[in-house]
Amino acid sequence: MTDIDDKDEERHRAKMAKRKAVQDAEVASKTVEKGLLIVNTGPGKGKTTAAFGLALRMLGYGKRVGVVQFIKGKWHTGEKDAFAAFGDRVVWHAMGEGFTWETQDLKRDIAAAEAAWAKVLELMADPSISLLVLDELNIALRYDYLDLDKVVAALKARREGLHVVVTGRNAKPALVEAADLVTEMGVTKHHFSAGVKAQQGIEF
Repeated sequence: MTDIDDKDEERHRAKMAKRKAVQDAEVASKTVEKGLLIVNTGPGKGKTTAAFGLALRMLGYGKRVGVVQFIKGKWHTGEKDAFAAFGDRVVWHAMGEGFTWETQDLKRDIAAAEAAWAKVLELMADPSISLLVLDELNIALRYDYLDLDKVVAALKARREGLHVVVTGRNAKPALVEAADLVTEMGVTKHHFSAGVKAQQGIEF
């Protein structure tokens, strides 16, 4: 351990005391509490993973969580199995039929997205749900499977106190504008480019 003399210790204490005063004032200035519309987008990995991190945090406080997956549906995922341990505190609907290049059936893709959106509206009206994860909704909007204006309007009109997390690349500007928090996941380096395949526990 580096030796620290009394003067260094006192300078550090004074600096941190000033820092704490600034931080405390900043925290005290925040007085609004509301349900948030959160968007995780961008080309990088971690959008859904971050959303499920929030779900786990909410569950830690004894709340109920809903998940509606728009594209992913046929995949078996570790997170679905893990959240099953919470019983009816997690409502999970995997309603996608795969990416559009897999289904190659536009009518089927649209029908699946519409069914998933109907489930979203149902869960948004359930007062027992505190957090709703709309996984890959951005993809459904990108391909025009759903009416963007209607989706954004419904999300903006959600009941007070409901947090909603939307994931997927290429978030539409209208959704970004409506959101309270938008995180862009960038790619600095990705193992796929080195030929590493999707792996259990990492990608699914």
